[in-house]
Amino acid sequence: MSTMAALLPDATVVTGASSGIGRAIAEALLALGKNVVNLDYVLPDWRHPQLVSYQADLTKEASTRERAAEIAARHQVTALVNNAGATRPGSIDTATMQTLDDVVGLHLRAVILLTQAFLPSLRACGHGRIVNMSSRAALGKVDRIVYSATKAGMIGMTRTLAMELGRDGITVNAIGPGPIATELFRKSNPEGAPQTQRILDGIVVGRMGTAQDVARAAMFFLSPDNGFVTGQVLYVCGGTTLGTAPV
Repeated sequence: MSTMAALLPDATVVTGASSGIGRAIAEALLALGKNVVNLDYVLPDWRHPQLVSYQADLTKEASTRERAAEIAARHQVTALVNNAGATRPGSIDTATMQTLDDVVGLHLRAVILLTQAFLPSLRACGHGRIVNMSSRAALGKVDRIVYSATKAGMIGMTRTLAMELGRDGITVNAIGPGPIATELFRKSNPEGAPQTQRILDGIVVGRMGTAQDVARAAMFFLSPDNGFVTGQVLYVCGGTTLGTAPV
């Protein structure tokens, strides 16, 4: 299901743009006059003349394939932001295979399927851009066994895609958000909980990040002018990766 069927030229697909970080990225693009295609499991409660939204369950292969084909047929996709994510907290003692299947589907399989669907258009424009939303948790995080593994997988995928697609003019980069004040963060880190306080105490800059902080990083990677930056991971984390991330 979509909110519109008309062709959008020079469009950026942002998954999970109905809310949170995805919405901030979409709004930043729209402020620059860009066309945005939102692909999310719920349609947004906000509107913009240059925003088109499609509904899909990206944890499911069939749903992802169907919507990807529909978008590819209707819009000229020149950039893709694989932002949709789910934390699914759990340790090795509590993780289930259903959780693993769902998160692999969302963080890894959907990225591959969407990239494959939009590759012809990304190649044709000569300056295609792909941004994958990883996480600071890719470096390791207690009670995030499935989440951290798949977010680390996104980094490996980013580096390989950058190598495979560079000669096509396509750059592929990743962003690793740290503690960002979104509804997703609050659900996984309840206010007042000891683990939440430990996260807050570890933020070097002394404040939580915002969705707009991440959106500004995405704008850098998405710019057609930044064609010499590819295969990189930018941690937007307030300094929480210091001492753990490689130089």
